[in-house]
Amino acid sequence: MAAQMQQRKSAAQGAEQEIPVSQPAMARHSWPDAEGAPEHSPMPRKKKPQAAKRWSSAVNVVLVAFFMFVVVFAGGGVSPSVWFAAVKAPLRRGSDHGSFPYERSAPDKLLGGLLPQGFDEKSCRSRYESSMYRRNPGRQPSPHLIAKLRKHEELQRRCGPNTDAYSRAIQQLRSGKSVGSPECKYLVSISYRGLGNRILAAVSAFLYAVLTDRVLLIDPSNEMDELFCEPFPGTTWLLPPDFPVSSYTNFSIDTPESYGNMLKNKVLRNDVDVSSTTATQQLPAFAYLHLDHDYGDEDKMFFCADDQRLLSNVPWLVMRTDLYTVPGLFLVTSFQEQLDALFPERDAVFHHLGRYLFHPTNRVWGLVTRYYRAYLARAGLRLGVQVRAFDDWQAKSPHVLQQITSCVWKEKLLPELLATAEEEHTAPTPGAVAKSTTVLITSLRAWYYEQIKGMYWEQATATGEDVSVHQPSHDEYQQFGAKSHEDKAWAEMYLLSLCDALVTSGWSTFGYVAQGLGGMTPWVMYRPLNITEVPDPPCGRDVSMEPCFHSPPVYDCKLKRGADTGKMLPLVRHCEDVSWGLKLVDPKMYKG
Repeated sequence: MAAQMQQRKSAAQGAEQEIPVSQPAMARHSWPDAEGAPEHSPMPRKKKPQAAKRWSSAVNVVLVAFFMFVVVFAGGGVSPSVWFAAVKAPLRRGSDHGSFPYERSAPDKLLGGLLPQGFDEKSCRSRYESSMYRRNPGRQPSPHLIAKLRKHEELQRRCGPNTDAYSRAIQQLRSGKSVGSPECKYLVSISYRGLGNRILAAVSAFLYAVLTDRVLLIDPSNEMDELFCEPFPGTTWLLPPDFPVSSYTNFSIDTPESYGNMLKNKVLRNDVDVSSTTATQQLPAFAYLHLDHDYGDEDKMFFCADDQRLLSNVPWLVMRTDLYTVPGLFLVTSFQEQLDALFPERDAVFHHLGRYLFHPTNRVWGLVTRYYRAYLARAGLRLGVQVRAFDDWQAKSPHVLQQITSCVWKEKLLPELLATAEEEHTAPTPGAVAKSTTVLITSLRAWYYEQIKGMYWEQATATGEDVSVHQPSHDEYQQFGAKSHEDKAWAEMYLLSLCDALVTSGWSTFGYVAQGLGGMTPWVMYRPLNITEVPDPPCGRDVSMEPCFHSPPVYDCKLKRGADTGKMLPLVRHCEDVSWGLKLVDPKMYKG
């Protein structure tokens, strides 16, 4: 324990981050109905003299003309109309960050080539509008990843539902027999557990499908067809309702067709050559991959290269997981060369694949954009604080509240409070705009929001800046399968990803999704060990923005014995919040 606390203390010594802010007040516990939001200004502004306005306009015209000259005659490869729009916007706003959109250049709608063209933009507005809402443009995908995604999209169109190839594959599956060289291979991902788990599971399944040239089909249950737009142009990623393995959603660790059980019962052997046609035809038509948190030793053989060679000959795979298994895929030696080319920045796997796959449907996007425009758009700094109470005692815990405030004050993410009103700074000069920070809190409970909001209303800050605190919703407990609850959960994850900095609760998949989509390395609040103590330190800067693989294998496939998989590769390390978990890191950045 002492060693673990020392590790946390050293991790907490990350560089302080300077962050920006906003001011408006919000209706306490409801989603806003208004499409827009009123302009907010803490103090009335003085009118500019008319001469000053004319002089400012003349300067603007000269600057625009200069930039136009540079673009037209310097041959920068960018159209003059784009540059004109980019230059004109900041001239209208001056130094005020309080208007939206705030971009000073045209947004990259395709995210550096990550997203494909060819979609009807009105059918899924978030796909190409999201870049307008982000201050952080995110990491650039590698050319190899872009090419691989375009190739995979073609595979999905050629072999997906409503194609002749899919019909033939379904007939073969019904026969219960494998074939020597299947025309197309498939991976079915079962959707279950909370929304964060479902997103992490789908990304894990997608990367495995890309690495093994399989068509990915997502089980549409649990709102997967209503929360997310289709990611592949010209086809669907949703498993059709006539899938012949009718009981697949009930598969578990005890299912006889699971890969682990077939190994255990000698139905399959991972030490034989299956390259011959005769051996291939003896394989089952499908295998179930049980990669859930309770999976056994034989199931974990999935992360060995020999087992992947065997599985590559099974036409249909059905996968259940509630984990982010991507770090385990990096342990598979047969995948490593391809993964190196796809992701030269090791800590950006979820960042790229999450932004590629998950686009809120128009209904959810409306929740995101209305709330953003009303309460976040004018913020100089947006700080997201995600509070996850795993135990009942954490629902209203003064010690957890102290952990939150200690974290944001120690890391200088929020200004500390003055003890008395007599210490308060004098009022700002009339016409001046006070510095302010907007805090977005997401939690199932309202108690922490109410306490923190009350603090910053009742007491002045030591720096004189204003802090406004908002919470979109509080449903009190997790409601599996409730449409409104799922909509708000997805919207709040996305809103957190639009913040400038994040404080998250350790172990929480909700926070993992937000940090990955936003491309942010968060400050992680360590999970309290008991009711009466505040962790020391209360939080620490994470080692990367990647999610944590909570239940990894502990086995060396080459030596065929137990091993610490967090020490086998420099790019796979143990997590800050779950000491036995695995996380992808950039070896150039991480010196743990």
